[in-house]
Amino acid sequence: MMGRVATDSSTPSNASSDRPDKPRRARRTRMTGAERRQQLLEIGRTLFAAKGFEGTSVEEIAARAGVSKPVVYEHFGGKEGLYAVVVDREMRQLLDMVTGSLTAGHPRELCEQAAFALLDYIEEYTDGFRILVRDSPIPQSTGSFASLISDIATQVEDILGREFKARGFDSKLAPLYAQALVGMVALTGQWWLDARKPKKAEVAAHLVNLAWHGLDGLEPKPRLIGHRKS
Repeated sequence: MMGRVATDSSTPSNASSDRPDKPRRARRTRMTGAERRQQLLEIGRTLFAAKGFEGTSVEEIAARAGVSKPVVYEHFGGKEGLYAVVVDREMRQLLDMVTGSLTAGHPRELCEQAAFALLDYIEEYTDGFRILVRDSPIPQSTGSFASLISDIATQVEDILGREFKARGFDSKLAPLYAQALVGMVALTGQWWLDARKPKKAEVAAHLVNLAWHGLDGLEPKPRLIGHRKS
C-alpha cells in the first residue's frame, strides 16, 4: 500500500489566506431626516420647474431620491405638501432679496436696486422663478406670484409715500404707483426669464429709465447712477 502523503505542517490549512483581500464595499452614508427633507425639496423644485405640478409625480420624485414613495409622504404628506413648501421658500427668498436691496437714499437708485434684485433672483434661482410664475394648482398653497408682488409693492409703497409727502404730492396715491412700478419690473422679469437679452444691467437701466423719466423724457441711452453696473 502506498503511504499517505505527508502534510506540510508549515502550510496553513486555510488556502484563502494566499488570495488577495477582496475590496470591501463602501458603506452608504445614511441621510439624516433634515438632509433627506432638503434633498426631496431640491428634487421637487427641479421637477416642478421643468414639468409643472401636474407633470410631476411622487413616483418620479422618490425615484430621483433613491427612496420609496412612503418616504415622500412621511416628510410632506404628498406632492401637494412638497409643492407648497417649495413655493413658500421661493417666495420668501425673492421677497428677502428685493426688500433687503432697498438701502439707498436716492429714490432713483432705489428703483435700480429693486430692478437688480428681481433680475438677480431670476438669474440665480431660475427654477424657483419658473415655479412662481406658474398659476398655482393648489388652492391652499401658501401664496401666488401675484400675492408676492403685492407684498413687495407694500414695501415700495412706504418709500414712495415718504417721497410724495416730501415733494408735496398726494401720498394717498403711493399704493397705486407702487403697484405700477413693481408690476412693470415683475412682468419685464418674466419676459427676460427666457429672452436673457439684453444684459441684466441694460435691462435694469431701461426699466428705471421708463419709471423715472416717463415716456416723454426717456433717455436714448439710459445710465445707472448706483454702484451696481452689472
